[in-house]
Amino acid sequence: MPVKVGDTAPDFTLPAQTGSTVSLSDFRGKNAVVLYFYPKDDTPGCTAESCAFRDQYEVFKNAGAEVIGVSGDSSESHQKFAAKYNLPFTLLSDKGDQVRKLYGATAAFGLFPGRVTYVIDSQGVVQYVFDSMFNFQGHVEEALKTLQQLAK
Repeated sequence: MPVKVGDTAPDFTLPAQTGSTVSLSDFRGKNAVVLYFYPKDDTPGCTAESCAFRDQYEVFKNAGAEVIGVSGDSSESHQKFAAKYNLPFTLLSDKGDQVRKLYGATAAFGLFPGRVTYVIDSQGVVQYVFDSMFNFQGHVEEALKTLQQLAK
């Protein structure tokens, strides 16, 4: 069953591009989290999406949210990807796609990694889910819109 609006976001711990590990529960009670699953580092669509999140990162931070990207790539790949495109946020390595499967963030008959963004409030509840393989900018715009509504 895919994670949906109103669900408590499943906790996880994964390695980051910095060499540290990050758990979703690290943010509970502190920050909202924009958790985006993307297929692969340094591909055209994923680069466009990640750079769109980068370009709005300060807006996300000002809205009280942390941005976290997740793919099946290694931490080393994430480190190169983040450095190449100046990505200021955390990228997590989900080897074997266990967290992706836990969230149900698959696409195309469950065969390919999906492009799905979750807005999780500071209490750990999913407030919005955006699932689109090709509307890269939409992931950023919809996440920001949701955070602005939560702030009201």
